[in-house]
Amino acid sequence: MDRARLAEFLRTRREALQPEDVGLPRGSRRRTGGLRREEVAALSDMSTDYYSRIEQQRGPHPSEQMLAAISRGLRLSIEERDHLFRLGGYPTPRRVRRTDHINPGMMRIFDGLDDVAAQVVSDLGETLKQTRLSVALLGDESVHQGLARSWHYRWFNDPAARLIYPAEDHEAQGRLIASDLHRAYTGQGAGSGAATIVEALLAASGEFAEIWREHPVGGPYCAPKRIQHPRLGLLELHCQVLVDPDQSQSLVVYTATPGSESYDKLRLLSVVAGQGI
Repeated sequence: MDRARLAEFLRTRREALQPEDVGLPRGSRRRTGGLRREEVAALSDMSTDYYSRIEQQRGPHPSEQMLAAISRGLRLSIEERDHLFRLGGYPTPRRVRRTDHINPGMMRIFDGLDDVAAQVVSDLGETLKQTRLSVALLGDESVHQGLARSWHYRWFNDPAARLIYPAEDHEAQGRLIASDLHRAYTGQGAGSGAATIVEALLAASGEFAEIWREHPVGGPYCAPKRIQHPRLGLLELHCQVLVDPDQSQSLVVYTATPGSESYDKLRLLSVVAGQGI
């Protein structure tokens, strides 16, 4: 670990990143450009003291997980992230299937959607980032570990995953999810993360195995959806998807038709999410 160069690299990237780049107000009292240490720490989901000690060349050796969090907080490119890992004394993450690194451009768009139900999802169905309204609508999907990080895996292996959809929609939803996994598997091939999920589901789910034998190829994964919310009841939502081909990730945004009952419910949910209730 090169503490001096690591600290200098973080400082230069922090000072180059402007508040507007991450959806923060500049404010009248901000005299210099760049972000403050506490802002980077918040964006990286860590304490200000922990991040500050790294920039000050003291404190513990940051783990790979912490460096990955800082990389996301600073909106580093893949090349910059790899450089950060090398400065931290670690081998660079595998670039081919490193799907948890969100492209800086995608992050800039995501940062402007704080009052919208939106999330960044990998091609393996892993939710990488959620807005507060997305958490209020769909639940906190960051709590899952291992194969269960994949929505594809949870749908066919965890009955609780289906509770957000009306029972009459389960069959169609299952086929859409299987076709989305099929698309990822076709692109990645044997030995990939998608192949691991497919193999696990073929062994665990007869429903999935039956659909898989048909070589499911469907339309857009994010078709209009009916979400069964535990407090607000049924919401009929539309889905827009922005695909980042370089990272095999998608920004998914849920909306409702203005003037509809679902629109009013979504607005109410936004208020509840903003109050942290």
